[in-house]
Amino acid sequence: MANSILTPDARALADERAAQPVIHHEPHGFSDRFALGFTKLLRFSADTFFAKRYGHRAIVLETVAAVPGMVGAMFTHLRCLRWMRDDEGWIRTLMEEAENERMHLMTFIEIAKPTWFERMVILGVQGVFLVGFSILYLVSARTAHRVVGYFEEEAVTSYTLYLQEIDEGRSPNIPAPAIAKHYWKMADDATLRDVVLVVRADEAHHRDVNHGFASSLGGKPDGGLTIAPYPAHATELRTVA
Repeated sequence: MANSILTPDARALADERAAQPVIHHEPHGFSDRFALGFTKLLRFSADTFFAKRYGHRAIVLETVAAVPGMVGAMFTHLRCLRWMRDDEGWIRTLMEEAENERMHLMTFIEIAKPTWFERMVILGVQGVFLVGFSILYLVSARTAHRVVGYFEEEAVTSYTLYLQEIDEGRSPNIPAPAIAKHYWKMADDATLRDVVLVVRADEAHHRDVNHGFASSLGGKPDGGLTIAPYPAHATELRTVA
């Protein structure tokens, strides 16, 4: 039986489709406009196929979100080896981003309890996105990071609307899963609302980091971009038995 904890009502779906994220980087040139257009296309697809169930949507999209950091870290590592130069800390930053997004996925799996069909969808979506994003990264790392920045803008908007769902009583504010309480060092009485808040903060941080990286790869200053604060995370991902 499908889990209905994260199912929004018709009003929530209308708000989701009408929402426009706060653009933290105005597009300049073909690369940025391509990144924004590609993001809008994926957003339309998510609204069409996944918006009726927040759990389904969160699990599938967090699976996709965990790919760019790993791909970026791998290609940055290989590029630094070829050119025998320092990575300036980007490999570890991108690896940590990938790990963080994976923990988002593990948290929502505990909440939404995906069916076998959803798990098959995850496999398919991840495979297609991995190939496509890897090709994009090889062609233009700057564009790839700009795509991630715009992805994260959409994620912040979605989690803000989800908080509205919880605050207005249309989604139950269930207790936070143990894995979330451990990873984000949350209180024992933490709830789903607390989880959504820290996940949104994570996404805001990744948004700013990727926009900044894209700008630096394009040889442009970030315009004094302020990086959103990163919530505290556990150094050990698993609880000690």
